[in-house]
Amino acid sequence: MIKSLTDEHTEILRLLNGVVKAVGIETITSQLSVATSKRTAQRRVQELVNRGYIEKIGNARATRYQLTESARDASEEQNEVRHYEEYIPLSPASLEILRYVRQPKQARHLVNYDRTFLENYEPNKSFYLDESTRRHLHLIGDTGESEQPIGTYGRGILDRLLIDLSWSSSKLEGNTYTRLDTEKLIQEGREAEGKAAQDAQMILNHKRAIELIVDDAEEVGFNRFSFLNLHGLLSENLLADQSASGRVRVRGVDISGSVYKPCDITQVIEDMFHLILLKASQIKDPFEQAFFIMVHIPYLQPFEDVNKRVSRVGANIAFIQKNLCPLTFMDVPAKAYIESLLGVYEMNRVELFRDLFIWAYERSTKKYIQVKDSLEEPEPVRLKYRNELHELVGNVIREKIYPYDDHIRKTAVNIIANESDCNKFIMMVKEDIKRLHEGVLVRYRLKASEYNEWRKLLSL
Repeated sequence: MIKSLTDEHTEILRLLNGVVKAVGIETITSQLSVATSKRTAQRRVQELVNRGYIEKIGNARATRYQLTESARDASEEQNEVRHYEEYIPLSPASLEILRYVRQPKQARHLVNYDRTFLENYEPNKSFYLDESTRRHLHLIGDTGESEQPIGTYGRGILDRLLIDLSWSSSKLEGNTYTRLDTEKLIQEGREAEGKAAQDAQMILNHKRAIELIVDDAEEVGFNRFSFLNLHGLLSENLLADQSASGRVRVRGVDISGSVYKPCDITQVIEDMFHLILLKASQIKDPFEQAFFIMVHIPYLQPFEDVNKRVSRVGANIAFIQKNLCPLTFMDVPAKAYIESLLGVYEMNRVELFRDLFIWAYERSTKKYIQVKDSLEEPEPVRLKYRNELHELVGNVIREKIYPYDDHIRKTAVNIIANESDCNKFIMMVKEDIKRLHEGVLVRYRLKASEYNEWRKLLSL
């Protein structure tokens, strides 16, 4: 990752890469394996600041240090270069799959789509995740909000989820945006300089798809309508043939780097797509349900492209609806994800993918426990009337209502009887209108053209 640095430099960087929040020089000094004076540690840290690997926050006694975004990304990339089996616990069965898929393509057997892989699965009788694994995942994924209305937890952490899942899922597709780039794009609508336009499009498509499964948690599910629309959102402006967006494919596809050939018969694809969603909807355990979708959507390849993205976002429907911690795919090495799917494609075996799924979910829950502890509690009024707020903001813009104070108040009093809550709601609507920008339009079901017309109205 870093050239021409001493062991002290490297250890400081490794230490900072393992912490969530910025830390002071005393913490750094106390955790170095070799006894180092505070003065020496300060000098080494300042050298790293000068070279752009560490950023300094605050002054005097309040000074704290953390890795820069570029240094953190470089560290993650270095981890991926290492064999991931060194830090992801793999069973003997998984290692067997790994040995097979790492052979040259010429040494692996050509295989076609096998419909019995799906047909032999019986919901709530067949299990890819055994009982102890499901119990473990339920324990660590419990947010304490299982009795709350559908989607409550997801709405509470939506702002963070949009960034984490959009970035990590896109990164698995080779997207070059950093997490900071992603945050600026989603929160401020600012595209990163020097990056491909399709990278920004991919991330914004993820954002819209995630908002769909959270904002419409009561309506979305493991059904044809939901998954066609997920594909429509995730593939927007990214397919060579845009008419294929949101539709089951009618053309043949190939899997790069694999000896697996997906089915090309349109009727079989339609039938198996229907069967995947039917069986998924019947699965009672949300973890089995999510994993089932992550296995069978990529295996069938029902769409011309963007199948894996649909499976990753779609799997989270199970967690959002049960108010469980989401699966963000943070820190998942692309190599591990690809090789795990090769085991599914070429061997119809899920053990390697299962071990990665468990590890990835454990990582997600650890981060979201920290997120929940660090975030303020969601504003109860905003949480309760989130859909009504979004609808009212959208209507004001679409109908070009200006001035809008009287319209907002008349609408609000018809929705909320409690005067205090009603006043808070009115203030929130006005604040959201003032803060409106192109990066959040989908939240209010607005089109860019409607927003631009609104801006023209304000300039008159």
